[in-house]
Amino acid sequence: MTHHEQHTAIEAAFEALTEDGFEGMATAMQILFNEAMKIERSQFLKAKPHERTADRAGYANGFKPKSVESRVGELALRIPQVRGTDTPFYPRSLERGLRSERALTLAIAEMYVQGVSTRRVQAVAERLCGTDVTSVQVSRAAKLLDEELTAWRTRKLGEIKHLILDARYEKVRSGGSVVDCAVLIAKGV
Repeated sequence: MTHHEQHTAIEAAFEALTEDGFEGMATAMQILFNEAMKIERSQFLKAKPHERTADRAGYANGFKPKSVESRVGELALRIPQVRGTDTPFYPRSLERGLRSERALTLAIAEMYVQGVSTRRVQAVAERLCGTDVTSVQVSRAAKLLDEELTAWRTRKLGEIKHLILDARYEKVRSGGSVVDCAVLIAKGV
């Protein structure tokens, strides 16, 4: 990555912002993300594209397109690919974004399970993130939460010397309506 290429990317991002204002924010972010991922790949490989060094850890192998929904709009990213390395490469910035996306998905699922209507979940998500959430996405998130809860409920507990039990009632979604349900609380020592 030459200084000239980095400077050109910054100029392109600047141009998107000056010409379109806030509407150009997604384009500017897209340009900067793509450039940052190229720099990160060069650091990972310990060599710039087409550079020959003794420390080189692999080779650049093109790009893979990925569309990412962000707060500023949809970003058409080009994920740098590598070959010839023992360690897989994936940009750190996108890993962080996927973790926060999973957290948002679980939060949406939890709202749905707590009895918040799909319409209300959509409104909250739109206000918080600036993105629309469809009823299909809410249902998919609720299914994800159900799978995680099932895995937790069916895990092996092992041997327990002391068991403390308690119960309380919570409102839960069941069969399309919100009902009171007893929740058993158990603690094993």
